Amino acid sequence: MAQSEPVMVPSKREESGQLAKCMIKLKELGGDYEGEYSCAMFGNVAQCKFEPGTLVLAALRFTTHEVQGAAFNDVTVTEIHKL
Repeated sequence: MAQSEPVMVPSKREESGQLAKCMIKLKELGGDYEGEYSCAMFGNVAQCKFEPGTLVLAALRFTTHEVQGAAFNDVTVTEIHKL
């Protein structure tokens, strides 16, 4: 549905100390009332660009983290392909 431009973020896992990240909003097939997800894409996946309305197949990883006693859900795209 929408995608931000990639930005570089700090990463302890990368040799360069930085990793590309962008956000993408995905919607399930089926109509106006289907589920929508705001997802993070990292690394090479973050460099992929999709126009609004493009049909994609995406593998998502759902995790949670806690900050100062508040729980947050995270959705990460681990793989994505244009159909």
